[in-house]
Amino acid sequence: MNNFEEFSTQFVQLVGNKEGAISPSITTSASFAYGSPEIAEGIFDGSVKKPLYSRMGNPTTAKLESIMAKMDGGIGAIATSSGMGATTLAVMSLLEAGDNIISIGGLFGGTYSLFSETLSRFGITTSFFDVDELEKIEESITDKTKIIFLESVGNPNMRLPDIKAIASIADRHDIALIVDNTITPMSISPLKLGADIVVYSTTKVITGNASALGGCAIFRAVNEKNDKFLSKRYTFLEKFIKNTKAMALVVNAKKRALRDFGMSANAHASYQTMLGLETLPLRMERIVQSIETIVKALEKEGLKINHPSLASHPHYTRYKELFTKGCGTLFTIDTGSKEKAFAFLNKTELATLTANIGDSRTLALHMASTIYRDFDEKTKEFLGITPGLIRISIGLENPQDIINDFLKAAE
Repeated sequence: MNNFEEFSTQFVQLVGNKEGAISPSITTSASFAYGSPEIAEGIFDGSVKKPLYSRMGNPTTAKLESIMAKMDGGIGAIATSSGMGATTLAVMSLLEAGDNIISIGGLFGGTYSLFSETLSRFGITTSFFDVDELEKIEESITDKTKIIFLESVGNPNMRLPDIKAIASIADRHDIALIVDNTITPMSISPLKLGADIVVYSTTKVITGNASALGGCAIFRAVNEKNDKFLSKRYTFLEKFIKNTKAMALVVNAKKRALRDFGMSANAHASYQTMLGLETLPLRMERIVQSIETIVKALEKEGLKINHPSLASHPHYTRYKELFTKGCGTLFTIDTGSKEKAFAFLNKTELATLTANIGDSRTLALHMASTIYRDFDEKTKEFLGITPGLIRISIGLENPQDIINDFLKAAE
């Protein structure tokens, strides 16, 4: 099992300061004084690297962004007010009315609603596919397809995409690939696998303690020659590539999304997120080890468990070959009915019932009656939402204590 030692060193060194206050400073000012019209002009044209206005970022958030970019090997990052803010920033920076998204695999309810309901009101369509429908995915591509979007692990259907194979499709057709890596920071490095943009809800395991709402989008560098973003699909990027070269995707997202939609990160949240990053490698190692122990024990006792580390899962081989560092904090229990699910949740003593995931404590939620309650039956079937489905997010508790608690709750 990978112990994330490289990140253990990087994060504590990058977050803390070597001189003065060790802990990062929190800059709460909404605006910044420029000092002279010449400096103001330079700030606005990008030649002077000083804060412009807090809607466009501030020093605390900038430090978080630099660390997040290094984590995923990106050229730059934009922190946002929430995970949905990061997803919205990433997709809206590339789309206009008439465009199409191809969405692959299981999908968080908020993202599904964004794609299927909200964006459709503005003339943007989305085609949904299972992770293994690669031929259908490629056949569905049109000249209006601008984005292929997927989650590194289906939430909550726990299906695993072959990110490299999907990236190859995206590259062949000059289409942007966006990966939501919320569940698997450090375990999966989407930019290295061929993604162009990675998005996170930093609210989840990155912060890890339910204290700060936040999100982040990380961007790869754009090449000045032979890059998919030089194709006719993205003619609007030409000016950014000409003026800002490798940073074009970052600048484009700030100008076409952050500036006008205002999903800006809060300085306090950025600070709390950095504190979470300091312990993230230790927590991820613990969680990934615990979850394999827990799901095997629960399945052995007859519970219907869905997790790719189990031989009963259809993507077990893919998990062993491509997800060698684990696949995050989640698994599901299918109790068979809403009544049995409610009985389980009322009897468990360790699990905290909430819509969040990736916390230091174990979390649980009945899916059909909460996040997916307004979805029609066909959509719930596609997303893997059954009447008795409980989503579990494993925390830092002793794994045997969790096993004992869940077995008692299932009696």
